[in-house]
Amino acid sequence: MQYAGFWIRVGAYLIDFVILFVLQFVILMIFGESVFDTGDASFSAETSSTSPIVNLVLFALGIAYFAGLESSARQATPGKMALGLIVTDVNGGRISFLRALGRYFAKILSGMILFIGFIMVGFTERKQGLHDILASTLVVKGQPGMVGVDPDVFA
Repeated sequence: MQYAGFWIRVGAYLIDFVILFVLQFVILMIFGESVFDTGDASFSAETSSTSPIVNLVLFALGIAYFAGLESSARQATPGKMALGLIVTDVNGGRISFLRALGRYFAKILSGMILFIGFIMVGFTERKQGLHDILASTLVVKGQPGMVGVDPDVFA
């Protein structure tokens, strides 16, 4: 099993970020939200709203995108798929939606502590971030259903 390192995971996230940004932009437009602040000399695009309902929809989109896709039969978001990565449990199996949801919320924790939870990927033996360790997951190079770990390795 070949674990996915820090930089390839950053690349996958950048692809996912662009896709998610476009989806959020479309949702904001559908709800009639102003997405560009042109009130000053600087240009900024925001993917948030003053409406709690719209913010809830955007939050649900993030959960559906990451937790839904990583627990799907493809075991990956489009960014991970593009780079040949999948998310597995520690035995190489597909993760449940609840585990993917826990991993999603653990990513928030990984970011809150000065991104150290993400930086850990570069320094741990199995290339796990804090969110992977908490959710008992791995990000590996491979195709869905074709990755497995010898159970004796972790005995």
